[in-house]
Amino acid sequence: MTQTRDRLKGVCTPVCTVFAENGRGIDETAQKRHIDTLVESGVHILCICGGTGEFSFLTREERLALTELAAGQIRGRARLIVHVSAVMTEETIEYARHAEGVGADCLLVLPPYFEGPTLEGTFEHYEKVARAVNTEIMAYNIPVHSGIDLEPDFVRRLMAIDNINYLKDSTGDFIRIQQLTRAGIHVFNGADPLMLHGLMVNAAGCFWGTSNAIPKEAVRLYEWAREGQWDKAMALWHRIYPVNDFVWNHPFNPGVKALCRLLGHDLGECRRPVQPLADEELSRLREAAEELL
Repeated sequence: MTQTRDRLKGVCTPVCTVFAENGRGIDETAQKRHIDTLVESGVHILCICGGTGEFSFLTREERLALTELAAGQIRGRARLIVHVSAVMTEETIEYARHAEGVGADCLLVLPPYFEGPTLEGTFEHYEKVARAVNTEIMAYNIPVHSGIDLEPDFVRRLMAIDNINYLKDSTGDFIRIQQLTRAGIHVFNGADPLMLHGLMVNAAGCFWGTSNAIPKEAVRLYEWAREGQWDKAMALWHRIYPVNDFVWNHPFNPGVKALCRLLGHDLGECRRPVQPLADEELSRLREAAEELL
């Protein structure tokens, strides 16, 4: 049976991975400093090795080491989600057991991606991973990358599996978010331009890549929304919406890191072959961030 604490809620930052120069390994000192910045800003949950953390450009050894680094640096000051996805079920279970061993609060799991299985095969994948660990699991729906859409009826089936308790939905579909929350799913909205909207319909929280750069603003928005201080929340949202819109509609990870650098949190560049933003894109980002500079 799952060992649970209080339900996960709040702002979850999928933590950028900070690489050493030219992508030669992880800059552990800078990585720890970034984790501290997020925790000290009040971020409720940190996710390590996620999409914004460039997991697909990490070796197996780097994923394991980064998970251990994050768990040791957070030291219970925030909740920890570890993204443990892999194409093979057995490999996903390996990552999941390792994350459980270092004290992760939750495991984020994609469907098997690329030329993946049918929905029945996807269900089997989740069922096997769930049976292999005691830690809570958050299913992850991002069909543009996985090729599989976890629709509400299928999500309800998943939630009947012991210890699958949450969904991260990154469809960018506000109708979908409402369908999920009305169905009683503990959903984390993963589309940056819809963060306030998700909170308006009682999403459990925000899985918010842009919060790497604006953690204090992200936490403040969440708190005001939960307190029903909608005038303050809307005023803040109007200030920060442009950068969220930019990041969502441009190369995501280079956009997040460029915004971090612009706002004084230099996390370096993405690991190649992912390219940094072009000069024209950087100019547009600076315009979007005008009210934050």
